[in-house]
Amino acid sequence: MKIATFNINGIKARHAALCDWLDEAQPDVALLQEIKSVDDGFPRDLFEDRGYNVETHGQKGFNGVAILSKLPLEDVSRGLPGDEGDEQARWIEATVVGEQAAVRLCGLYLPNGNPAPGPKYDYKLSWMKRLEERAKALLLQEEPAIMAGDYNVIPQDGDAARPEAWREDALARPESRRAFRKIMNLGFTDAFRARTQGPGHYTFWDYQAAAWDRNDGIRIDHLLLTPQAADLLTDCRIDKDIRNRPKPSDHVPIWVELDA
Repeated sequence: MKIATFNINGIKARHAALCDWLDEAQPDVALLQEIKSVDDGFPRDLFEDRGYNVETHGQKGFNGVAILSKLPLEDVSRGLPGDEGDEQARWIEATVVGEQAAVRLCGLYLPNGNPAPGPKYDYKLSWMKRLEERAKALLLQEEPAIMAGDYNVIPQDGDAARPEAWREDALARPESRRAFRKIMNLGFTDAFRARTQGPGHYTFWDYQAAAWDRNDGIRIDHLLLTPQAADLLTDCRIDKDIRNRPKPSDHVPIWVELDA
């Protein structure tokens, strides 16, 4: 089972590029972030025609997450538990049923948090606390589960080409990294780091200052696996070259393969 996560930075602007990648990469499941579309405005026909089941949790002009799956989806839910007043569309869950196992999928778009400190950063940290509680609940199920998406967190200095440039940014502030580590330390596996070590591996390059040309990137898109999912892990890679295509997202896809 090939499961990918991809912040597409707007489905209306990027649907052609997304379809090209889907046709080439052939993921069984794609978790999307920043669709920037209400549910009714999502071009689901493009993906249903390719054999995907489509579930969305949209928001006009901002945020928005979706699941595309060639496999059956069950028990779909929307919104991260813990704050009924939170209207931002940043979380979607479903169970995907494979040939060998069922996997609980959690697609997320974690708040950016800038400028920090400030209200947006407070929201980010409170969201991460809710994420920690959901992570604990997933572990109690003792089943394969993945929390995947744009975390807007640079876990370590080695995950940035120029770590000094991010010291005061919400993506790398000590509080953000500490909150991320608390979730990891519950027992999750960073799928990419389980397969690839060392610096120089990124999933995001800003549109400004020729960041792509200079490989001035950061790794902020992550797939965190429960122990039961980690036991099924066979591969995890970043589709870096997608960033060099016409009208790209500032993120690229990252995917895992599970023996499921």
